[in-house]
Amino acid sequence: MTFRHPHDREILRLAVPALGALVAEPLFLLTDSAIVGHLGTVSLGALGVASQILGTLVNLCVFLAYGTTASVSRQIGAGNRRAAVRQGVDGIWLAVLIGVGVAVAGQPLTPAVVRAFGASAVLAPQAETYVHVSLLGVPGMLIVLAGTGVLRGMQDTRTPLFVSVGMFALNAGLNAALVLGLGLGIAGSAWGTVLAQTAGAGVYVLMVARGARRHGAPLRPDLAGLRASATAGVGLLIRTLSLRVVLIVATMVAARLGDAQIAAHQIAANVWTLLAFALDAIAIAGQAITGRRLGAGDVGGARAATRRMVAWGLACGVVFALALLAARPWLPDPFTDDTAVRSQLLGALVIVALLQPIAGVVFVLDGVLIGAGDMGFLAVAGVIQTAAFLPVAWLAYALGGGLVSLWLAMGVWMLARLVTLGLRARSDAWLVAGARTRVSAAP
Repeated sequence: MTFRHPHDREILRLAVPALGALVAEPLFLLTDSAIVGHLGTVSLGALGVASQILGTLVNLCVFLAYGTTASVSRQIGAGNRRAAVRQGVDGIWLAVLIGVGVAVAGQPLTPAVVRAFGASAVLAPQAETYVHVSLLGVPGMLIVLAGTGVLRGMQDTRTPLFVSVGMFALNAGLNAALVLGLGLGIAGSAWGTVLAQTAGAGVYVLMVARGARRHGAPLRPDLAGLRASATAGVGLLIRTLSLRVVLIVATMVAARLGDAQIAAHQIAANVWTLLAFALDAIAIAGQAITGRRLGAGDVGGARAATRRMVAWGLACGVVFALALLAARPWLPDPFTDDTAVRSQLLGALVIVALLQPIAGVVFVLDGVLIGAGDMGFLAVAGVIQTAAFLPVAWLAYALGGGLVSLWLAMGVWMLARLVTLGLRARSDAWLVAGARTRVSAAP
């Protein structure tokens, strides 16, 4: 694959910084884990439970970034920078409203949620402490998502990278000072993250406010704009919930297959997630490029860019597959010396590797359709894709097929995504030109 295609420079300009910003998110958790690990096993386990809760919240609210990227990039393509900033302001206000609501409602619900996520009686008190403090940072966390979407929509992925790096450095420094220096325990780790998230949110608010002043856009909330953002968010929320159902069910099935299977599945799932972050960078470029070109009325350009990004996704998927297959014999070494776990993991990693080319295409098409504002279709397609996975996952458990069978069921899910998204991309239904999209309700 050469780099002389006319769309390559634009794809790389957006995708490479996006990859750096995506990697910063897991680095947050790794840093927290490394510091909290000095407090002992109980604290580290409590952090694991709390991180699952907060990670689920972030995943459910990712529509704040994706939806804002789509709407802002369309306005940029249409040459309406004032309207683009107005969309960004609406996204920030929606993040504030949701964030404050979650922070207030979440406080009394924390003990029940911690128990629902499986925390033991020993871990629960510290997990609750971490979640109680972290809820104070939810508004900032959601503002960061929305602000990231604004800048991506404006075709700027470098600034979110710099903000992410700054937040990571601040988080690491504060955690070390509060946990190890002042001895505040797991609460200190939560406070460090809250302060870093709030600082990042402040940067985005200042940038959006500066853009509003420059282009004469009001900073007050607009009810029509909030409704439009929320409507687009519903489709993306259903899509995200469908994805989460698959991942949760897969974990539940692996746990019921046996201890070795669930241990191996967690490692394989982490490898899958790491590779997904890399492939998602091209999807983020897809969101920004598609929205801008359709906003400018350049339907042909949107199709041509999509074809090139699909080629990039496929090529990266093939490279990842070959690299994973080459590293496979040694991958279990850092994680386990249990023979049963290694055997299960080595089998599952073959399927994970073989799915990478499909994942590369699927993630790009997902990003393209998000950028096109095709939220209604993505919601319906997500339900169909999940429905294709569930019976096959049940068979993997009922027939005692082992972890390889479960990952083959994941392959059925990815094929369902490839077929539904691919058929949609081949049609003209998503190619809605102009600054605004029509809401699609069915495939």
